Amino acid sequence: MSYIDGYVVPVSAANKAAYRAMAEQTLVMFKEFGATRVVECWADDVPDGKVTDFKRAVKTEGDEVVVFSWVEWPDKATRDAGQIRFMEDPRMAEMTDAPFDGKRMILGGFSVLLDG
Repeated sequence: MSYIDGYVVPVSAANKAAYRAMAEQTLVMFKEFGATRVVECWADDVPDGKVTDFKRAVKTEGDEVVVFSWVEWPDKATRDAGQIRFMEDPRMAEMTDAPFDGKRMILGGFSVLLDG
């Protein structure tokens, strides 16, 4: 069964092109290391919640927009190995200026419960 890494990050609207460029680089790497799919989504219809919501979850500020992303792997073992290769890859050292505040990024790995 597939395994999913999910990410939610705040990105300044002014950094949209820079974020996309970084995402394109990481997509190549994730696929090279075994991912079957990488999806990056720029917020379009993200309502304010009564208790919490995507914007509050990552504490958006000013012109920041929520990006919702996921990487699909064939299984957890492939993901675990792929993540290690990703973090150790020399191309990561070249990506020094992330176009978002990584301290406010939400991330996690998920086992698929239902896939329709």
